[in-house]
Amino acid sequence: MNNYAIVRQEHLNHYGFLFGGALLQWVDEYAWLVASLDFPNCPLVTVGMDQISFRKPVANGSILRFHIRPIKRGTTSVQYSVEVFADAPGSSQETEVFSTTITFAHVDTHGCKQPLPLIDKLRSEKTD
Repeated sequence: MNNYAIVRQEHLNHYGFLFGGALLQWVDEYAWLVASLDFPNCPLVTVGMDQISFRKPVANGSILRFHIRPIKRGTTSVQYSVEVFADAPGSSQETEVFSTTITFAHVDTHGCKQPLPLIDKLRSEKTD
């Protein structure tokens, strides 16, 4: 699945490029949205991000594309690959600027892990 965002002035660091924390917030939010669509009615929490790689600086005005896909399902957790591509202002092509894997766990109201439902094909795996 893909989500999009635009880099604005308020997202920039002191060097004039996208602040890494702003990007991590989007990654967490957008990956959670995909996971929540894949597992409706399952409270999911972020348990970790692995292999975080900021590849290139991102300019103000860039359009970001977040490509998110499931890569591993366990009994209580699910892991997604997240790749972020940037289309800089005036550019004719996008460039990969970031990648990570993020893991979510299904929890109850007390924060205890719960089994994920068995779903044959996740919404994010469907191609229409």
